[in-house]
Amino acid sequence: MTGMMVSDLMRETMLVILKLSGPLVAIALIVGVLVSILQALTQVQEQSLTFVPKLITMFLGLLVFMSYMGNTLLNFSEQLFLTITQLK
Repeated sequence: MTGMMVSDLMRETMLVILKLSGPLVAIALIVGVLVSILQALTQVQEQSLTFVPKLITMFLGLLVFMSYMGNTLLNFSEQLFLTITQLK
């Protein structure tokens, strides 16, 4: 395995990580900002108010993006195994 192959593999791995985590991080960011605005407007500083909406939306986000995440991970795994078999 050459240095160029390792570099390409690392780059692809980082892109897959971003593709898998990106939608959920964006959902958490949006919900966090909305809850912070709500807390600032109402001056209610309850800790569970920030945690519960994020938990629910992250669960719903996982349900919505599960097929996309699974396909992305499956394609990456197939490419990885093809690369490994071509090394011999």
